[in-house]
Amino acid sequence: MATSYISRYLEKNLGEYLDSFPVITITGPRQSGKTTLIKRFFADYTYFSLENYDVRSMAEKDPNAFLNRDKHGMILDEVQNLPILLSYIQSIVDDDPERKFVLSGSSQFALTKQVSQSLAGRTAVLELLPLSYNEIGEKVSQLSLDKILINGFYPAVYSGRSKPSLLYPSYIKTYLERDIRDLLNIKDMSMFRTFMSLCAGRVGTLFNASELSCELGVSANTIKSWLSVLQASYIVFMLPPYFANVEKRLVKTPKLYFYDTGLVCSLLGIETEQQLMYDRMRGAIFENFIVSEVVKYRFNNGKSNNLMFYRDSNGVEIDLLLPYGDKYCGLEIKSSQTYNTDFEKGFHRADAKLIEKMPRKAVVYSGTLENIISDIKLLNYNNLQFLLNDFYK
Repeated sequence: MATSYISRYLEKNLGEYLDSFPVITITGPRQSGKTTLIKRFFADYTYFSLENYDVRSMAEKDPNAFLNRDKHGMILDEVQNLPILLSYIQSIVDDDPERKFVLSGSSQFALTKQVSQSLAGRTAVLELLPLSYNEIGEKVSQLSLDKILINGFYPAVYSGRSKPSLLYPSYIKTYLERDIRDLLNIKDMSMFRTFMSLCAGRVGTLFNASELSCELGVSANTIKSWLSVLQASYIVFMLPPYFANVEKRLVKTPKLYFYDTGLVCSLLGIETEQQLMYDRMRGAIFENFIVSEVVKYRFNNGKSNNLMFYRDSNGVEIDLLLPYGDKYCGLEIKSSQTYNTDFEKGFHRADAKLIEKMPRKAVVYSGTLENIISDIKLLNYNNLQFLLNDFYK
């Protein structure tokens, strides 16, 4: 099967970061395209994968000799497998700031912690998630929304290397057998697989560890431990609630989202457009799609995930808050193709102090009617990128 390279938005920042830092660290989930990106962008750098036992053994035996093999530039893939190298890299770049290293890894917590301890101030840390909708716009322009959600956004689907029906079950199996066995001592892997599926059925909802512990028959602490592993390997992320000293009681529990909708659909057994069209989870999966797109936009521009949602004890909710300075842009997310005035009710009923800080508001939905003149913009999901470009300019 012929494959094609898909340009990544993150590429536009790499040259600038390389001029400013001797080390660039790129992290993200497995198969998100990290290796392809760094091999292509840093084509004249020597590449080593530390998942290869022979390479790892050689580097461990004589770190200085290994790291000085190529003084022009070196790529170290899955560097979290041999963290001792980071201390040697620190010494090398301190002595010679012109030396360049590109590090990558697929374990968020492990790599970030190790890098922050050894290379603080010496490295830019960037996160590469699966493809954004904007990166594959031309490839999906003729696809239905349901097909896009089922396909997900992993590069293998759009470069021609795999099909969603093959990719995601294999991804889950490989993830369980490689990452989970390394990070957790779980005898019954089928239970963890069930945990993942239960999480998929809760996207866009408040995360309740006690509820899951009752369903699975394990402790709430075990659920929290399992969740941390899903977060560490870029399977899920938590969206924190907006909280301020206001008179209304605000929800303090975070919401759960996956980084990829294709993985959600696979875990839920959703395989066809018709099946998704009538599934009770369709609205939540669409919401997951939009929230993850904004996260990707942040990461692709070298920014952290500072997003949040609003919900008070009366059930008044705004799906997504994008902070900028001391103000916010509010997004309501609806999978419907037909506009309804109820879509805007969160903007009218939320705490007055928050509304005062929210000069920008928008409803993102799947319909074609748009209005970008009123106080609350109405736009199709295809045009989310334009809103973000304007908002973050």
